[in-house]
Parts: sequence; C-alpha cells; structure tokens
Amino acid sequence: MELDIRGGVRAAPVAGRTPEERQALRFAPDPRERTADPDHVARTAREAEEDGFDSALVVQSSSWPDPWLVAAWALAATRRLRIAVAHRVGTTAPTVAARSLATLDRLSGGRAAAHLIVGSSDADVLRDGDGLGKADRYRRAAEYLEVFRRTLTERQGFDHEGEFYSVRDALSGLRPQPSGELLSFGGSSPEGRDLAARHAEVYAIPPLPLPATRRTIAEIRSAAAAYGRTLRIWRHITVVLDASDEEAGARARRITRDALRLTSGADSALWTEAVQLDRDRERGRADPDQGQAQVAAYVRRSIAGAYVGSPETVAERIGLLRTAGVDTVQLDMAVETDQDRELRRALVTRLKRPELASRRGW
Repeated sequence: MELDIRGGVRAAPVAGRTPEERQALRFAPDPRERTADPDHVARTAREAEEDGFDSALVVQSSSWPDPWLVAAWALAATRRLRIAVAHRVGTTAPTVAARSLATLDRLSGGRAAAHLIVGSSDADVLRDGDGLGKADRYRRAAEYLEVFRRTLTERQGFDHEGEFYSVRDALSGLRPQPSGELLSFGGSSPEGRDLAARHAEVYAIPPLPLPATRRTIAEIRSAAAAYGRTLRIWRHITVVLDASDEEAGARARRITRDALRLTSGADSALWTEAVQLDRDRERGRADPDQGQAQVAAYVRRSIAGAYVGSPETVAERIGLLRTAGVDTVQLDMAVETDQDRELRRALVTRLKRPELASRRGW
C-alpha cells in the first residue's frame, strides 16, 4: 500500500515577524492566542496539495479556532487533499459530531476524517467545561464512540442509555462516503489502544525507537484483529531540511538559538502559558514557577526529536519507519520561504517513489 503523506493546516501563521523567526518559533510551544486567517488556510492547503501531500491535519485546543470550520475552509480551497479534523470527545454530543463529520465528508466529496482525542491536559479540557479526569474521559470516550459510530451507520432511529449519554430515536439523514480513513485515534495507554482497535481505521503511534515502534505496531494490529479489523499506522515527524546534512545541522542549531531568544523576550508569557506546557506540569515534568526554563526545555526537546538532514537522508530514515509498518507519515516542518518549499517538494518526491512503498522487508 502506498505511503500516505500528511501535512497540517493551521488557522493562522506561526508567530514571528520574519520567515526566520517563524521557522524558529515552529519549534516553540504554541501560544493560546491564535486567530483565523482565511487566506493563510486556503493558500497553505492548496500548496500542500500541489506539493504532493495526500492529507492534512487540523489541530484542536480550547482557545483556538473551531477545527471543523477551518477544515471546511481548507477543503473548499482544494480538490484532492483529504483533511483530518482533531475532535475532542466531550465538547459536543456524539450525534452532533457525527453529523458534522458526515456533512463535511459529503460536501468535500469524501475527503473528511475525524481524529478523535480525549485531551491530554486536565487544565485544557476544563477550559471547555469538562471536569472529568483522564481515566473517566477514556471511559466516556468508549461510550461516545459507540454512539458516534451508530449515528454514522444506522439507517433506523436508535436509542441509547448509558453512563454519559442518553438518546432517543437518534438518526442521521446522511452518511459519509470517505475516500480514505474516516476515524483515527491515538493514545498509548491500554484504554487508548483498545478504543483504536475497536473503532478507528488509523492509529497514531507516539515517537519511539525503531524496535519499540515495531512492537507497538504489532500489538495494536493484533488487538484490532481480535475485533476482526485492520488498522493503518500514522506517525508524526518533525523535520528540519536543507540541501546537505551539514547545512541542515547548522540550520537546526540556528533555529534552536533563535527560538530560545525569541521565547525569552518581553512576550515570554505567550509561551509559558502554552497548552503543551500544561501537560508537562501535570505530569510532574516541570516546575510551574520555572516557566521560562520549561519553554527552553520544550524547544530543545523538539529539536532533539526532529529528523534533520537533506531530503535524501530524511527520506531514508522515514523508509525505516515504513519497513516497521508505518502507513501514514505526517511531516511537520516550517515552510516560510521558496527554499523551504523546494526542500519539502524534494522530500515528498522521494517518499513517493515506488520502491519506498514496496520495500517493507529491508
């Protein structure tokens, strides 16, 4: 099966006054403030389609623009690109969300999908009025997905009486006809894997060393097989490209210096209040009173985990993931200049080569 190459569509440009600043701040935690820029959404979606991407993700957070509406704008601007909408369970009723997905899929000619999440930060979900702890959110997600799936597939009205949801004579007047996956799910906990195995077409795996990646893929596919299902595997990769490995290394070092400088200035509170840092604080990975140090650690961690090199080198590294069983690769990279876009095209071209799609055994 051909490798699915995924990008992302943001509602607005990354913070920064120059291309170099925006390249650097791509590796900083995302500020809670984000506007909706219609020209940016349409242009970046079209460019992703033109550059050979198959799909793109629209992300979600409590303070950001509505991802369903951003996805609709991106789909209207394109003809082939599929869009996965990050949707947090609990923000709307499952019947309403299912109709939103079905409507978007129909209007786009089968190009919409939902990436379902439970919310990794207690603080961020509470900003939308959700006071459940993570364990309870997973339990609710199991019931949510049952109702969500039934709404997408049932042709007769149905009732449901559960712990979190109660519906009577629920019926959607339209059903999706997706050309790709309809639902994806992540989460490395046993509960997350089970939900993916039962309900999703695609499972998003966390960044892991290659042997652990192989084990995780084997385990989740085995879990899906127990339900008589198959799963495609999605892996997010942050990328720093340049013409050569040496130049890419130099660019990564420059990005690190710039990101550390820019996030420590007069506007540092924009980054210390980022949602990604809520997660670190809740997991005991950071001192709430050391916000600036936490931002710096996040920047260094982002760069350390990136695939840095020429398009040839990065394509070879991604090829190893492909042999481990990854079907969808999301390329997260700064595209702020013509050179950035040329490098991205070069990488996508290499990833589209038939030998990469077929060499599952190397």
